Amino acid sequence: MVKEQFRETDVAKKISHICFGMKSAEQMRQQAHIQVVSKNLYSQDTKRTPLPYGVLDHRMGTSEKDRPCLTCGKNLADCLGHYGYLDLELPCFHVGYFKAVIGILQMICKTCSSIMLTKEDKQQFMDFLKRPNLAYLQKRGLKKKISDKCRKRTTCLNCGAFNGPVKKCGLLKIIHEKYKTTKKVVDSFVSDFLQSFDIAIEHNKLMEPLLPRAQENLNPLVVLNLFRRIPAEDIPLLLMNPEAGKPADLIITRLLVPPLCIRPSVVSDLKSGTNEDDLTMKLTEIIFLNDVIKKHRMTGAKTQMIMEDWDFLQLQCALYINSELSGIPLNMAPKKWTRGFVQRLKGKQGRFRGNLSGKRVDFSGRTVISPDPNLRIDEVAVPVHVAKILTYPEKVNKANLELMRKLVRNGPDVHPGANFIQNRHTQMKRFLKYGNREKIAQELRFGDVVERHLIDGDIVLFNRQPSLHKLSIMAHIAKVKPHRTFRFNECVCTPYNADFDGDEMNLHLPQTEEAKAEALVLMGTKANLVTPRNGEPLIAAIQDFLTGAYLLTLKDTFFDRSKACQIVASILVGKDEKIRISLPRPAIIKPITLWTGKQIFSVILKPSKDCPVDANLRTKGKQYCGKGEDLCHNDSFVVIHNSELMCGSMDKGTLGSGSKNNIFYILLRDWGQLEAANAMSRLARLAPVYLSNRGFSIGIGDVTPGTGLLKAKQDLLDDGYKKCDEYIEALQTGKLQQQPGCTAEETLEALILRELSVIRDRAGSACLRELDKSNSPLIMALCGSKGSFINISQMIACVGQQAISGSRVPDGFENRSLPHFEKHSKLPAAKGFVADSFYSGLTPTEFFFHTMAGREGLVDTAVKTAETGYMQVMLIVSPHLPSKVYACHSPDY
Repeated sequence: MVKEQFRETDVAKKISHICFGMKSAEQMRQQAHIQVVSKNLYSQDTKRTPLPYGVLDHRMGTSEKDRPCLTCGKNLADCLGHYGYLDLELPCFHVGYFKAVIGILQMICKTCSSIMLTKEDKQQFMDFLKRPNLAYLQKRGLKKKISDKCRKRTTCLNCGAFNGPVKKCGLLKIIHEKYKTTKKVVDSFVSDFLQSFDIAIEHNKLMEPLLPRAQENLNPLVVLNLFRRIPAEDIPLLLMNPEAGKPADLIITRLLVPPLCIRPSVVSDLKSGTNEDDLTMKLTEIIFLNDVIKKHRMTGAKTQMIMEDWDFLQLQCALYINSELSGIPLNMAPKKWTRGFVQRLKGKQGRFRGNLSGKRVDFSGRTVISPDPNLRIDEVAVPVHVAKILTYPEKVNKANLELMRKLVRNGPDVHPGANFIQNRHTQMKRFLKYGNREKIAQELRFGDVVERHLIDGDIVLFNRQPSLHKLSIMAHIAKVKPHRTFRFNECVCTPYNADFDGDEMNLHLPQTEEAKAEALVLMGTKANLVTPRNGEPLIAAIQDFLTGAYLLTLKDTFFDRSKACQIVASILVGKDEKIRISLPRPAIIKPITLWTGKQIFSVILKPSKDCPVDANLRTKGKQYCGKGEDLCHNDSFVVIHNSELMCGSMDKGTLGSGSKNNIFYILLRDWGQLEAANAMSRLARLAPVYLSNRGFSIGIGDVTPGTGLLKAKQDLLDDGYKKCDEYIEALQTGKLQQQPGCTAEETLEALILRELSVIRDRAGSACLRELDKSNSPLIMALCGSKGSFINISQMIACVGQQAISGSRVPDGFENRSLPHFEKHSKLPAAKGFVADSFYSGLTPTEFFFHTMAGREGLVDTAVKTAETGYMQVMLIVSPHLPSKVYACHSPDY
């Protein structure tokens, strides 16, 4: 169904407030269309006609396509359904309000129903309640105060009757312990009652232990009568709004029968009969029990029988609302588990989480994703296979008539084509796979709707789960391409948290012009280059692009004219195809004209003289030495002046996400999102071309330590182990000086841990001194595209101390970490220090320790994901459903 365009209503109305409350029996009768009385579902004929005044009466709506609703005459798609009601023979407790009922009973007198407060207290609390804009927490605190005051009082101030504590007793039963004595001073009323049994106790000793258990059973009928007698002026003191619901409404005397469309009957072809919904079956059971109670009352059956029936009726009413009740006696437990109203709403498969927060939709596709640096950052490549299935309903008009005719002629099998056509007048849909398409194309009229294939330039929504922030779903422009994967520019991986190791993503095609416009303006990739969290760029260069840009802008990168032109030509794609590139003057003229990589990079920012962009940036790079700004010997002070890179090599700080000293951030801030996106797309095309020609790979040679490094590492290990041995000896001889707040053992652990972490850091530093500047892992660590110096030192020099819960590996086998070591051993190797590197290989014990630390990281990740997900759900979804909503209109706008 196509969404109609929004139109303002003629009458200006404004909702003043929404009020949640309980429905009274009278309001239920007014809302309902019929009273349901029959327990049978169908009449005895063979046509399976629903019985009048039964639970499936078609006056409550319809659940079948071929039978209209008998109240409004509409069909299944248009009829919203109508309510019915059924009267309970005896009142029952509402399982959802049970706690509230006990709360009110504790506050009122169980004889005259007035609230157990003095006049002064009443006045004081009423004055407090009349304050406008009382916060929810204040109201809750007030209710607790009133409740505590009422429960402390044992004698009613109105009628002088004695009141004891009110408690829940078993399943949906309430007792009033009127004669319970816990105080040392026994009330005269209670003592009189106990003395009245003296003669009986003399004749029957078995009564004595039963006497303290004398109590009053508050069944729903008693409670209902008590609640009806509560004075109107006392109701606000129970923290209830008399307009939204009175205390008597907490007891069920009448049940609403929901419309048929929310409890449809499923007719089965395989076996005779129908499958009825759980709610329908529960309602028939309730009506059946009603009839049983009525019959027993008319025939004068024993009270015991009626009470049992009443308990069963109460249980069925509770299961109808919430079927996960605990504490049901075995003789009353239902044979088959059913779904109540509560189960329909709560949990992952409930209405809120399953059908509202997340749902299955039409016009969507899903497949594996791949990278494609040749696409712009706001584009996504859609496979032809998907493009032929996803359709957009386009109205035929003067401008697109010829195009629509061409698409109709192509039909569903040729892309770009069309799958269906809908006539403007008859609203008939025709499938274009069959029939004379040429004739249909000629008969196209303005206003007809052609469901055409997805084509280049369509706006689509692209999403990767889990959607943890708003940038997990963004709008891209579709480009239909061959092959079977969705492809997009790697710069956009960060917001989706996507990688290409088999990830799948979802694509949605908006179905109206308004939706397309909204998607592009609000969710477009170019409109979301920065994160709403802190305004830093999130869509920026990553991995290969950073490495390529870093190598391109190094001090010693030069190109002759042919090479320079070849690399620069890589940006002439798509929209940039017709750009007249202005190649800057060469940096070196004699003996040969040479261009520097920095000049080539400047072309990315300002490819031609016509381009208005003059970006300026001065910032420290990752390896800035700290002196002389643009004279930094590491060439790590970046100066961009009027879109020309003067000095400094580009790295993650100036090209990547997570920093505001970023050239794309400067472009976005000063020159707008289009220029920033264009520059990013140019870099994405140029960097891989340069890297492909230069070559960039990692081999075993990159992580092979030299003889100098091996000797330096051995010296560090010997020195560190010696110090650790000294600390252990000092502990054993009692000479170890304890740190403040630590035991001797803890002091030793802290000292050894510090010593061993120094070994790894120094081995890493030695490693960096030894490595050549052409070393690939080192280049990646320097420019920030992947990895760190710790990773390099672990590969080449030493893996280091394995930490579990922030300390050394604990003892697991009777005072030792593994059976391979002596008991109580404190040596570095016995407590998880890995002296080998990944290049030299780990010993079995080292490997085991390393796996332990790795496993802890995995468990942490899994647990944190579950916890944060649960927190988000708790914030979003409220498990309570209002039973009644008022919307009050006021004509003055």
